[in-house]
Amino acid sequence: MDSLYLLIPVSLLLVLGIGGLLAWSVLGGQFDDLDTQAQRILDDDKSDASLATPAPSDTAEATSVTRNRSRDVPSGGD
Repeated sequence: MDSLYLLIPVSLLLVLGIGGLLAWSVLGGQFDDLDTQAQRILDDDKSDASLATPAPSDTAEATSVTRNRSRDVPSGGD
């Protein structure tokens, strides 16, 4: 019986805390637009494809760096 004097107020504080967090998220707009992010992954946007391919200058620079590094590697046949 003595444990109920501790458990009931602790459980009430827990319920009030969870309810406060739920109210804060609802009033803060967390659940306003649930469909836009779900549909965004289904859209085939051409601007995203440009992010995946490097620019021509980046490719040329990477090739020259690779060539310079291959000159610095000693050969194993000395």
